Amino acid sequence: MSNSLAAAVFTTADLPEALRAARTLLDIADIGQAEVDFEAVIRSPDVLARIGHVLPGLKWWASAGEEHGSSVAGDNPADCLPIQVFDWGRPLDRAEPFIAALGSDPAAVRWDLDAWPAVPEAGLEAISQKHAYLTLTVNSRDLYQDEPSQDHTIHVHARNRNGDPTARIHWLADQVGGRFTGRVELAYL
Repeated sequence: MSNSLAAAVFTTADLPEALRAARTLLDIADIGQAEVDFEAVIRSPDVLARIGHVLPGLKWWASAGEEHGSSVAGDNPADCLPIQVFDWGRPLDRAEPFIAALGSDPAAVRWDLDAWPAVPEAGLEAISQKHAYLTLTVNSRDLYQDEPSQDHTIHVHARNRNGDPTARIHWLADQVGGRFTGRVELAYL
């Protein structure tokens, strides 16, 4: 397991605007072999039904702990609400339907990119898959749904070989009309 640093670069209460920003950044990234990962806290049967339709075979456990129910044990998630969702390696086309299914429940959607490409005019070298991610937190300001909110935040993960991602983070923030807030979180990958 490795870690990444996720820098908040764009926050808005307008979910379509957050999705537009995510799409803009995905258009910049190399995504030929990219996947998407999901983390969420699901509280209602309606949201659970919608999420289950989007992500068949959903991996989850009861928020009270796995001993209170999990997908591994074959339990019915509706009997264990609220549940934690932690589902990895899905196709990119699952991201927006997942987000639309959430309602007001908090979540993080992380795109595991192939690379952030070189941007010679900005003096930026390409960043490999190991250090190229994009996360949209929905109804939460943090990566782990510990700070529920009514807004949504774009986080970029980027680490250059020299260890200083600041120039790339500022450049990516500029592409979506955002700014690097200085807020960085450790992301477990």
